[in-house]
Amino acid sequence: MQEPVLILTMKWGTLYSSDDVNRLYRQVRRHLSRPHRFVCFTDDAAGLDAGIEAQPLPELGLPEGHGDTRWRKLALFRRDLGGLVGTALFLDIDLVVVDDLSPFFELPGEFFIIRDDDLFRAKPLRKLNPERDSFLHSVGNSSVFRFEIGAHAYILDAYLADPAAATAQYEISQQFQSAQLASHGYLNYWPRGWCVSFKNDCVPRNLLSYFKPPSLPEGARIVLFAGEPKMADVFAGRGHRWYRRIGNIDWLRRAWAES
Repeated sequence: MQEPVLILTMKWGTLYSSDDVNRLYRQVRRHLSRPHRFVCFTDDAAGLDAGIEAQPLPELGLPEGHGDTRWRKLALFRRDLGGLVGTALFLDIDLVVVDDLSPFFELPGEFFIIRDDDLFRAKPLRKLNPERDSFLHSVGNSSVFRFEIGAHAYILDAYLADPAAATAQYEISQQFQSAQLASHGYLNYWPRGWCVSFKNDCVPRNLLSYFKPPSLPEGARIVLFAGEPKMADVFAGRGHRWYRRIGNIDWLRRAWAES
């Protein structure tokens, strides 16, 4: 019998609700047949489905006087993460699982993450600064990543050694995280097309969107909402632009909301 794997997510503040976590939990349950535990780190466990294991938000361990918790996700790399052990797949709340998640656990390797550039269209002007372009092309998007609990504590250690310097040098935590992974030889990416952008991969480009509805690319397993519009906007019927119309998304609504 297979050992249970871990699905992790985080919810704090009021941006997402227990209903949002419950939807994600049900998506995972539909698309992952192997034994697994679904763990939500949260500051408010009220309303979560019975099958969700709620745990307190892991402590970042910031020095006294440093109250910036925007990089809270780095706490997932603690050596002692809520008593958990084994292989974990982290999923942000604002995504939609549309196909089998098993391959995310079957791919051999120590650490996998989305290449952030895979979710966006080419940015030619970025090449004016080749060094920065090369770095940004290497950055992983931390919406979906797999790791061994406790095996990458060097990421959090490096941040806590000088959090002010880290936040001054890197714009967001996934840039810092990627730099640490790369320096230790662990920065590996999911096959392109497993995780897709709703705006850039599902919605037809430019004025073609007025004639064709959004569709799921072949081979896609997770739909993400990188940049704008956000998931909440899409499901609320917002996010249109004069150059981009979001047509019928019944297939996405079903994947998002069905029990």
